Amino acid sequence: MAPILDIRNLYKNYGTTEVLKDINVSIESGEFLVLVGPSGCGKSTLLNCIAGLEPISGGTLAIAGEDMTDVSPKDRDIAMVFQSYALYPTMSVAKNITFGMKVRGVDSATQERKLAEVARQLQIEPLLNRRPGQLSGGQRQRVAMGRALVRDPKLFLFDEPLSNLDAKLRVEMRTEIKALHQNLGASMVYVTHDQIEAMTLATKIVVMKGGVIQQIGSPSEIYNRPANLFVADFMGSPAMNLIPARAQGNGSGTRIEIAREGGEPIVLTDARARDLPEDVIVGLRPEDIAEPGFRHGEAVQEASCKIDIVEPAGADTYVMTHLGGKPVTARLHSETEAAPGATHTFAFDLSKVSYFEPESGRRLN
Repeated sequence: MAPILDIRNLYKNYGTTEVLKDINVSIESGEFLVLVGPSGCGKSTLLNCIAGLEPISGGTLAIAGEDMTDVSPKDRDIAMVFQSYALYPTMSVAKNITFGMKVRGVDSATQERKLAEVARQLQIEPLLNRRPGQLSGGQRQRVAMGRALVRDPKLFLFDEPLSNLDAKLRVEMRTEIKALHQNLGASMVYVTHDQIEAMTLATKIVVMKGGVIQQIGSPSEIYNRPANLFVADFMGSPAMNLIPARAQGNGSGTRIEIAREGGEPIVLTDARARDLPEDVIVGLRPEDIAEPGFRHGEAVQEASCKIDIVEPAGADTYVMTHLGGKPVTARLHSETEAAPGATHTFAFDLSKVSYFEPESGRRLN
């Protein structure tokens, strides 16, 4: 069976400015693809190219095995949910949801049946007679989603649909979208700059920067094995610690030397690492720098560092220190005795370490 979406060697130019460069990505039916990256990376432009709202400058784009490169948006069998909701202010919720079906000549009985199904799924049944001006932001977003759902399209496209909502409502709507995907088994492409949204919603993530795909993978792959320094720094909250170090091979693996403020360097030995360059960036997630006793195994090694800042965060406490001339964050348990200005012992879990080449930023292991 052909992928539900298949993009090959796609380019997009505005005059002489190249905004999308050799994009290759495909998803199977039922997958949830998230395009993520900082502002200006090209993710919304790519979504618009998929929708047909922007013509592409090169390459091909197929939906469900059919070439859609030059097909108009109305003939692509897609439904789009916008950041701005794009609801008709003079129409009721029910009419907003059914308007597209009415225009397409769908019979009244089918309109009513689909409206009832979607209203039940989105829990907006009491709102059907209201107008958009009488709804909260979250309710408007549900209506916008309902209008897309009644289409029953081959592909759903979401353009930063939660960015206008407050933090609490954003979490609630994120959960609803996840549940919708699981219940419907629908194919979805979702644009966001929020890497937490990307990690929680996606079955597949595309990380973009400057119109170029940096990495494609599952949330676990992106988080645990970032392809380069940009992905390592962008994906994760707090971000991965990226610590300059010196590496030297020896009989038992590789000696990793990390400068420490006001004292001798930290020396760690990675028995798995081989053939690292002398200058290297050591990547460790905050949770992989923990309290002694909370991590076990041959790869766990301890070292002491002076604490700069302590940030309690409920179940966790984030502790900042400096290593290799860079700020480093450790994720400790809530009852830690770590205090600003004190020296504290940390357990470094080298089984989770990533190594990067400093100049190119590429992953080495």
